[in-house]
Amino acid sequence: MNKLYWLDQIKLQDRAKVGDKAFYLSKIIQRGYPVMPGFVVSTEILRQFLENLNSSESLVADLPHSSLHLDVTNWRQLQQVASRLRQEILTATVTQEWVSPIFQAAREWQTSCLILRPSLAVSTATPGINNNISGLLESVFCRCEPEAIALALKRTWSQIFRARSLLYWQHLGINLQQINLAVLVQPVENAIASGSLTTNASGWEIEATLGLGIAIALGEVQPDVYYIQPGSGVVLEQQLGNKMLAYGVDDAASGVFLQPVPNSALTPDHTCLITYMLPEAQQKQYSLQEEYLQQIIALGTQLISELGKTFTIKWTITQQTTSGKLYITQVSPSKLTSHTHFMKGLGAAGGRVVATALVIINPQQKPEQLAKGVILVVPTITPDWLPLLQQVGGIITEQGGLTSHAAILARELGITAVVNATSATTLIQTGERLLLDGDRGEVYRIKGDSKEEMEKGKEENLLSSHHPNPKAPHPAVTSHLPMIATQLLVNLSQSTLIEQVQNMPVDGVGLLRSELMVLNILNGQHPNSWILSERQAELLELWSEQIMQFARAFAPRPVFYRSLDWRSQDLPSLRDSLESSPQSMLGERGTFSYLRNPAVFELELQALASVQQAGYNNVNLLLPFVRTVEEFVFCRRKVEQALLTEVSQFQLWMMAEVPSVLFLLPEYVKAGAAGISIGTNDLTQLLLGVDREQGQLAKVFNERHPAVMSAIAQLIQMAKSAGIPCSICGQAPALYPEIIDKLVEWGITSISVEPEAVERTYQAIARAEQRLILAAARRKLH
Repeated sequence: MNKLYWLDQIKLQDRAKVGDKAFYLSKIIQRGYPVMPGFVVSTEILRQFLENLNSSESLVADLPHSSLHLDVTNWRQLQQVASRLRQEILTATVTQEWVSPIFQAAREWQTSCLILRPSLAVSTATPGINNNISGLLESVFCRCEPEAIALALKRTWSQIFRARSLLYWQHLGINLQQINLAVLVQPVENAIASGSLTTNASGWEIEATLGLGIAIALGEVQPDVYYIQPGSGVVLEQQLGNKMLAYGVDDAASGVFLQPVPNSALTPDHTCLITYMLPEAQQKQYSLQEEYLQQIIALGTQLISELGKTFTIKWTITQQTTSGKLYITQVSPSKLTSHTHFMKGLGAAGGRVVATALVIINPQQKPEQLAKGVILVVPTITPDWLPLLQQVGGIITEQGGLTSHAAILARELGITAVVNATSATTLIQTGERLLLDGDRGEVYRIKGDSKEEMEKGKEENLLSSHHPNPKAPHPAVTSHLPMIATQLLVNLSQSTLIEQVQNMPVDGVGLLRSELMVLNILNGQHPNSWILSERQAELLELWSEQIMQFARAFAPRPVFYRSLDWRSQDLPSLRDSLESSPQSMLGERGTFSYLRNPAVFELELQALASVQQAGYNNVNLLLPFVRTVEEFVFCRRKVEQALLTEVSQFQLWMMAEVPSVLFLLPEYVKAGAAGISIGTNDLTQLLLGVDREQGQLAKVFNERHPAVMSAIAQLIQMAKSAGIPCSICGQAPALYPEIIDKLVEWGITSISVEPEAVERTYQAIARAEQRLILAAARRKLH
């Protein structure tokens, strides 16, 4: 094969062959900065590999010269084409002529683990495009062994044919011949800490976690964050993250034997990595000792002369020496160099989107419709905004926390969102062009209306981890998945999402939110108004059809329909004329409201009965916000009167979210509760006395608080003792996947999350189960 390109020897004329990621690192290492050593497998090798595929598939036969013109708006075709192309690559042979030099070179590092980083350069006249594609492809880990290296190369190369990549190339008019994908190979060493440094004129930000940085990339930890004053290097503020686990290298020679990681969402079969639980005392400590923090700040100060005031580096502090050594692993000019950061809130739904702002000062004066793709800026969002949200590209609210209605709706619909952005409606004007970063919780102004800025906006939207169109399909996650015993369910409310979700690796719908589902059929009127105007039969038919869509799509998998759980202040546009009690934080919620006015609950039960009569026996009922056994018994009798229990498969469950359930669960079981689903949102606010809608109390509203975790553990144990299943459907597992280890260990029977969290939750469950199996095996050996 052609010679390998070592980072400390790359020249300017090599840039197209090695890609931008490797080129930037080479500039830094050649000027004496501490860069993790590495070499590049050039883009020419990929071209030779594609030319030698010798496939009978018409799609593949012409590679790499094919322009791959396809209809990317046809998502089924897009998925099928992407799957076939990647399969051809993964089953092909990489010759020993290529693998052997890579293996021999990597052996010099005397490491058991390698990371292969895609280093991409696109030959195009579009300005700035290469600065905005770093998030398109992901790194692959492998053992330092010939077969593992060959497979890792193919996995890295195949990413340019993923559905998301094909969509990106097609939208920007990029042909395959313009794509130069090289592979940067570097050693992976055990790390004391890893993270990133992002700089700009307004402030620096350091993120850090213990062990390798893959924990941050996979979203399995919330990193520690340090805010640094530019120029002086003074630490203005630091926030302790949430770090229950860490990653390291599976190196038998080190004498460290920890728990291997099963397949991962980011790097399938990376068996050279291990994951381990951090002791509680270590979780409460910051990742960076003062010495290391100052080293990173000093390094950033020095790099300004090389990269300017705005850049991002990723770093790691290895355990090669007793004191640890700081290395740069990646460097790039910031994606936000032409944007001005001016507002920070809570990142409620991930992704990045560029669009025009639409500011609405009074949330009770909803417009009849919104322009498609705008970033909606509003003080707060209540559930009755749902029909309008289908059109927006992003959401900014002044109020609300991570479990507020705005956050939950945005995550289900796949809309980038930032909540608790103070004074947003004052500081932002309608018509302003913004970049919204839902991962970092930040809002940026876009300078100017030039063609270049418009192109950058298009790139941001295409590269966003959440497609700006909520109806666009998310790829189904079906390949490289280990088997899991814990059931994985999905939270849903919108029938428009059924098609994309039903093929995901889920065991059913763990939470069908009726109050959001029916907003699409109520035409702005409360159900009581329909009943009083003698339109009950019409509403019943619409309601039954809504439920039936979910029953039909997921059969025979179960669907847990949660009956209405409304507070009057949540639906200001659907005021119920029968409500006379003053508003409160809790309102007349859940089953208590059924006692006061059972008409709507009875209508819901009739709708469920209609679904059963249509032949669907997979729908169960989940009662919300149950305060007392008497409320449950009242509802059970109504269920029996509706003849729902005549179907043997039917189950009556209840939400476990009011703290009284911790004392009353055995009584609920005696009264007929067939299962419970833990609602962490309400359980947390009631245990800690914190309103979940108040974003300024976000630090206090903590689902990982020892009191909340203890309550969850108690509920799981009580359910096991009573012989009933216990699920969890609150936001906690999706927001903090690190707690899944504990849930699985305690014996949770199912976990239900939003569609956007299905893949990472599946992988977290797999890792947790694998650790338990290994721990049990070791105990048996001893």
